[in-house]
Amino acid sequence: MLMANPATLRSLVKRYEALRSAHARLGTSESVRRLEDVSYTLCVTTGTRTVPDALTVAAAQLRGVPSTGSPGPAQAPAEVQLTA
Repeated sequence: MLMANPATLRSLVKRYEALRSAHARLGTSESVRRLEDVSYTLCVTTGTRTVPDALTVAAAQLRGVPSTGSPGPAQAPAEVQLTA
C-alpha cells in the first residue's frame, strides 16, 4: 500500500479542518468549492472514498510519526500546493 508523505498528509488534514470551519462560518460558494477540493485530495491521497474514512486512514498513518523535525534525505518536499 502506498503511503503519503507524512508532512503532506498532516498539511492536508489541517487544511481540511480549517476550510471546514471557514465554510461553517461563511457558507459561500467559494468556501464550499475549496472544501470539496481539499476533501477530494485528502480522499485520493489516502485511497479512500469518504472524508471520514480519509481522516481515519490519515490518523492511522500519522500515528507514531513525529510531527516536527527536519525531513530525512529520502523524504519528498513537505508541502504540495494545489491550484484550480
